[in-house]
Amino acid sequence: MRVKAVISYDGSAFFGFQRQKSTKQTVTSAIEQALRSLKIDSQIVASGRTDRGVHATGQVIHFDLPYYWRELEKLRLNLNRKLASVEIKHITKVEDSFHARFSAKKRLYRYVFKTDLPSVFERKYISCYNGFDKAVLQEALQCFLGEHDFRYFHKTGSDTHTTVRRIYRAKYREKSNCHFIYFEANGFLRSQVRMMIESAMLCAKGVMKISELKEQLAGIRKYNHRLAPPEGLYLARVLY
Repeated sequence: MRVKAVISYDGSAFFGFQRQKSTKQTVTSAIEQALRSLKIDSQIVASGRTDRGVHATGQVIHFDLPYYWRELEKLRLNLNRKLASVEIKHITKVEDSFHARFSAKKRLYRYVFKTDLPSVFERKYISCYNGFDKAVLQEALQCFLGEHDFRYFHKTGSDTHTTVRRIYRAKYREKSNCHFIYFEANGFLRSQVRMMIESAMLCAKGVMKISELKEQLAGIRKYNHRLAPPEGLYLARVLY
């Protein structure tokens, strides 16, 4: 039986989502170890991988259960007792054809930052940017809307056959003493969101021109290769 699980995790506790040969301190390894302790020998498949330090409030995974596992709420509770820094929020039965990655239609990322240094209790979860022009930031973000070839906006190692992606939403919002950037797309390349955020912030800080951002987006010249800090980034939602 195939099931879909919505999960959240504290990315600061892991070396990324994807399993690695050099360490077992990954989100994937933690969940699969918890499954094996319950005699469930299944690998998990996620909607996408996140970098080291990046969090999730709405990551989606799928895995297959043995025939005798029918009580999904009991399974969720048992897994959560065995997991640290990961929470299984929901588990539901799905069709065998469901695929957490390939069935996904849209993915939403949220980036959180402050203009002053976050407190010691916030530094793993909120980034810091100051001295920027809000209007220019919004203008820079709008450049990403639509379909583009993002070959100059990702790190190598992206497991994909194309670097073309469609951005449905790119928005800046301020609330109380926090600032938020939202990106919604049909998919993202490795570290693409962090590079888009850093490039937009460089424009907002007057370090990079909007025209240069557009040139990089058009694949003419690469002006920025730096990434935004991972602490403020959250995979917020996956739509099917």
